[in-house]
Amino acid sequence: MSYCREEGKDRIIFVTKEDHEAPSNAELIADDPNDPYEEQGLILPNGDINWNCPCLGGMASGPCGSQFKEAFSCFHYSKEEVKGSECIDNFRGMQECMQRYPELYPQEEDGEGKPPQEEAGSAPTTDSNPPSSTSQSAPSSDSTAPSDGQNAS
Repeated sequence: MSYCREEGKDRIIFVTKEDHEAPSNAELIADDPNDPYEEQGLILPNGDINWNCPCLGGMASGPCGSQFKEAFSCFHYSKEEVKGSECIDNFRGMQECMQRYPELYPQEEDGEGKPPQEEAGSAPTTDSNPPSSTSQSAPSSDSTAPSDGQNAS
């Protein structure tokens, strides 16, 4: 048996398996383009940036919100041949701010440009310890890890 209950601002709806299997009878209502509270997407009809758009993931608020807004606005309104080329300082300021709050803005770890993790007890080399001539030779196909576009065999 389906039922609904309200807890504060939330409405909790419990449905049965049969309810899920039945076709929906929901009626879609056309959006009112004049509704100022309706989500309009990232760019409003007048060309302004919608800082409340959920697509921004909250970047417009928080400790670096003003830096984000400055950089994003600069890029959005840029008229340069290379769009946003005049905004480098704004993006640098945003990046520096975000680095001060790593718990709020974690860095992506894609592995590119980073030394490989220690494998089979070998320590990573540094500039002060140049690699031996044997490590500069091409690796055998057995020891090469597959890249993103390859499958391991």
